[in-house]
Amino acid sequence: MRTLAPSDAIIYLETNDLAETLQTLTESQAFQELAADQPDFSALKNMQLAVAITGFETSEKKITEENSILNFKPQFVTVAETHAWSWQTLSFAENQLNDFVMKNYGVDAKLERRDKADGKLFTWTASDERKTFAYVQNSLIYFGNDWSAIEKCLAVKKGEAESLEKNDALTRAYSENNLAFGYLSSAGIAQIANLVGVSLAVDTTEESDARSLIARIMPQILQNTTEEIVWTANKTERGIEDNFSVSLTMETSSVIKETLATSFDSQTNSAEFLPSDFFTTTRYNLKNPLIAWRSLLLLTAKNTDALSGKLLIQFSDALLEPYGVSDAETFLSSIDPEILTVRFDEDGDRSVLIVSVKDLEKLKSSISKEINFNAPSEKRENAEVWFSENKQLAALFIENKLLLGDGESVLKCLQAKRSGQNFTKTPKFQRFAESQAVAVTFGRDADSATKIVEVLGKKKGENKKLATFYSTETRFTEKGFERKTVSDFGLIGTILQQIPE
Repeated sequence: MRTLAPSDAIIYLETNDLAETLQTLTESQAFQELAADQPDFSALKNMQLAVAITGFETSEKKITEENSILNFKPQFVTVAETHAWSWQTLSFAENQLNDFVMKNYGVDAKLERRDKADGKLFTWTASDERKTFAYVQNSLIYFGNDWSAIEKCLAVKKGEAESLEKNDALTRAYSENNLAFGYLSSAGIAQIANLVGVSLAVDTTEESDARSLIARIMPQILQNTTEEIVWTANKTERGIEDNFSVSLTMETSSVIKETLATSFDSQTNSAEFLPSDFFTTTRYNLKNPLIAWRSLLLLTAKNTDALSGKLLIQFSDALLEPYGVSDAETFLSSIDPEILTVRFDEDGDRSVLIVSVKDLEKLKSSISKEINFNAPSEKRENAEVWFSENKQLAALFIENKLLLGDGESVLKCLQAKRSGQNFTKTPKFQRFAESQAVAVTFGRDADSATKIVEVLGKKKGENKKLATFYSTETRFTEKGFERKTVSDFGLIGTILQQIPE
């Protein structure tokens, strides 16, 4: 399929059998519990599919006089090799593909059909003037929201433009056993970087100056350190496994491999404080947390402009402020290798940081002045806890552990340890404990199952929802880092969820 995609595609995705790939998504327990019936993908059997994104279109939608939302629309073309007769391929476009577009565009959408060159062109126009195109030629369907991207693919097929056939990264990623695989080029990283910068700025803070700084430096950092990203998806007993191989510049990869090394002696007994109903939890396993922190700051500062780099280092302590840490360097120099974070809500307002204490007095000095350690502590059996005046922040010491963060959530973690009803008693804990990755995350996804069912089939009941779970491991390699995620629906499911939009 790479021979049909233009070489300047910034993002490329491919699956060798669309029916098998979609069928895998429906095999999860969550899908089967929510779906009214099993979808029929027989019309897609043996269909090869490639998606090439050639760029992004940015638009701004005003919400109020002061606030607006940025929308990023990918310009894409999907090439489907149906391996069918031309009349069968045409029938697929006129029926299944038309039904799919009309479902998402609404009953007011209009369809125009006309002959063009050696094929037939379909143009759908929504009531808001959005357009989708499909060009059918023999057994091939070119489908997308950007006619110029389809024209590029047609030029490739005629031999008038270069394809992705000789792309080394895609050659390495390809395997007959993959459900799907993909590639993000350096040019793609440059465009995605701007989207990531804006999105991260909005999610991180409400302060306009801080948002401006993040939106400015993130694209610089990503573009100056990241060379390419290769993705593969495979079916496993635990779900869909997504592997992201991120190639960094030689200097960047050599620094992080050395300074973000893991500690193989790290214990996972902090997990006894994790209630089993957390939203996400991440364990960082760093041989030297302080060195890791310093190297990341220096790397990011080096890969931005001088002013931004200076501001980043100056305001770096703010990154740990949500947990109640006011001096990051002092804090990280006073703890052992394992750092455990837990969030009890999607927004991160109810979060706790759990660490092992190496230097108690030094550690106390790094914590927010909202907590007065000169005041008497509250005793909770063998635990001591100090609260901020408004009770929203708490620092709890028990044995050699510090639990720091949202006051109510800190006490919830203490109760999980005391009751014995915690994460260590769940089947997922073994994988968490055995992981030697520099970072491992377990999380809950409340919405994906419902959205996937709505895209691929019909729900049993309108109000029924079911959470799914995922795990992510990050490891550093000679050329960069690898990130492996196991979930019910994977990146393929994430892409499908965007279709209604």
